[in-house]
Amino acid sequence: MAELALSGVSLSFGGLQVLRDVSLEAHAGELLALIGPNGAGKTSVLNCISGLYRPQRGTIRFGGRDLTHAKPHQIAALGIGRTFQHGELFPRMSVLENLLIGRHAALRTGLIAEMLFLPAVRKAEAEHRHRVEEILELVELERYRHQTVDNLPFGLQKIVGFARALAAEPKVLLLDEPSAGLNREEREDLARFILRIRHEVGIAMVWVEHDMQMVADLADRVCVLESGTPIAIGAPDSVLKDPRVVSAYLGAVA
Repeated sequence: MAELALSGVSLSFGGLQVLRDVSLEAHAGELLALIGPNGAGKTSVLNCISGLYRPQRGTIRFGGRDLTHAKPHQIAALGIGRTFQHGELFPRMSVLENLLIGRHAALRTGLIAEMLFLPAVRKAEAEHRHRVEEILELVELERYRHQTVDNLPFGLQKIVGFARALAAEPKVLLLDEPSAGLNREEREDLARFILRIRHEVGIAMVWVEHDMQMVADLADRVCVLESGTPIAIGAPDSVLKDPRVVSAYLGAVA
């Protein structure tokens, strides 16, 4: 069974139809790339999955549970993580603190226990810190752990956002253009981290991306949207050569 499944999802704002009958599945350990021209509805799909938008039709299921009408914090608590195009970090906090905030869904201690700083709280804090340190090592941010985010270059801030999403230990990770604004070296680093997550952690990832070379090199499957409608889904080699996909990007069938 798929970790995440969308069936017939449609979304509109007033008279503007944003998504039309979107159906797709993401399986554990799979990297599913979601591509399409600007305005095709890619980020809207992620917003529907994470509860920021509520589709008028269709269903969204995660591990067999219907999320179509769930709230964003409930969806995050169930195990769906998310990155954003512009990071959406806490700029005055350190890298370490941003990742610890990403652990909020895993907190199990109560308010009174935290106020009294009971042994269970101290043990939980140590475990959270250990897990965050593992993620810092995974994405090679160890030397930046105590630097405030606003003192980091943009490329590193994007990696911090990626790491913060991982800190919640999601079962499905939604990546919204993680390579946007990165230089070539930073994109190569990001590609390594994505592959490492896929092979070592084995979670499903839905990845919105404009870099077609990265998609061709990394994705297991590709879903193409045009004007909110899926026009092709399958292996990268076949999808990226599909005349409908070529037409959507270039305006004419090659």
